[in-house]
Amino acid sequence: MSIKSSLSFPFAKYIVSKNKKWKNNAVKVQSDLLLSLVKQAKTTQFGKDHNFTKISNYTDWKNNVPVRDYEELKDYIQEIIDGKKDVLWPGKPLYFCKTSGTTSGVKYIPISKESMPNHITAARDAILSYIAETKNTSIVNGKMIFLQGSPELTKTGDILTGRLSGIVAHHIPAYLTKNRLPSFKTNCIEDWETKVDEIVGETLPENMSLISGIPPWVQMYFEKLQDKTGKLIKDIFPKFDLFIYGGVNYEPYRKSFEKLIGRKVDGVELYPASEGFIAYQDSQKEEGMLLCVNHGIFYEFIPSEEFFNENPTRISLADVEVGVNYVIILNTDAGLWGYNIGDTIKFVSIDPYRIIVSGRIKHFTSAFGEHVIAEEVEKSLQETLVKFPAQVNEFHVAPKVNPENGLPCHEWLIEFESQPQNLAEFTKMLDDKLQGLNTYYKDLISGGILKPLEVSIIGKNGFRDYMKSIGKLGGQNKVPRLANDRKIADKLRIF
Repeated sequence: MSIKSSLSFPFAKYIVSKNKKWKNNAVKVQSDLLLSLVKQAKTTQFGKDHNFTKISNYTDWKNNVPVRDYEELKDYIQEIIDGKKDVLWPGKPLYFCKTSGTTSGVKYIPISKESMPNHITAARDAILSYIAETKNTSIVNGKMIFLQGSPELTKTGDILTGRLSGIVAHHIPAYLTKNRLPSFKTNCIEDWETKVDEIVGETLPENMSLISGIPPWVQMYFEKLQDKTGKLIKDIFPKFDLFIYGGVNYEPYRKSFEKLIGRKVDGVELYPASEGFIAYQDSQKEEGMLLCVNHGIFYEFIPSEEFFNENPTRISLADVEVGVNYVIILNTDAGLWGYNIGDTIKFVSIDPYRIIVSGRIKHFTSAFGEHVIAEEVEKSLQETLVKFPAQVNEFHVAPKVNPENGLPCHEWLIEFESQPQNLAEFTKMLDDKLQGLNTYYKDLISGGILKPLEVSIIGKNGFRDYMKSIGKLGGQNKVPRLANDRKIADKLRIF
């Protein structure tokens, strides 16, 4: 056992024990954090505009700070770009995280000197939680790879700007730099396919023990490794023990990954966002991810079924319930206030507070009033795949509102790794499962308003080719699982 390996377990136990202080007192920690954030930002332009000096509790907060999205915060961001200080948070941001929005175009999300460390600490603690629980310290001995965006930064105004993963790459702790791949030069390659080819060349001779990234792009990396060697991943990297992932639900990829790897590998799910590090999987035994309540974010929650109402219920952590679908609202130590990032979550536990990501508030299919969400389509597919020996690489669901023949329906555009032997039976079960999860959808089917769903097969690498065609191959980009129109579906059908 190496020195690093022997030290990692006691350090992991120490950190996990230390984190119990906020893990077991989450409501008080959140209440104190709100007042701390308000105090720090009371002299900013936003603080003055929203009466921060008069806010002393959560009710005051809700009365003075509305929920908003990026468009409604854009004027403040522009003032920062123009060089003004003390706009949303004291001073100026360390970085702008550049990200794409479905309605806002390019977004510039501020990262402050206070918020930046939380991205690193949460990711570190996810790994340490795994080590403390499993006692698997061997992962620290091998090489680690993080498939991420380019670390090269530009400037917006006088603020350094880049993708989140590229920004984080500049803050990797020194003790990990010797184990970390790919090289800086390779990481800076913009073309994703060229970059992955170079990463394959760099990692093949190495002893890889930890691999991290968004599942579809890690799958591409694994496929290229297999094409080059003709071997399973377990034979290329026999010490590979831990896969760290986030960004999309892993379940639709699990069978493909296990086939490529040749065995099961432990996984740790992360929930990092440009706006802050929200949650991480802290246990291999318990469902969900631990909500990061002590990491510079005060959370609010709105039941998703009320979100588009004129006066929706808006609550703090103290009043959440298990099993309710919530839109998550962030207030951060980088100056995002009442900020809707567009994600929906569910609590699977409140002791401690653990969540799952259930989808996107704007990514749903409800052309006929059914409001089918990502969690429902993913669960329907997952349960159907249990009964059929098929593998799905990727999928997208969109409505067919005015078909040439017959009733309207949902169209599932699926890229199979291996197709079910009987596609008709597969399709029927998929529809039955969805009806069982969404009563509105079931009523529309039984009432003759909709016909059962259709499955359209997309060719091999079709989703990847689509992303390449719109200039979004690789990095943190992903195809939405659901849409309420056919903008994506009609383009996917070309592939």
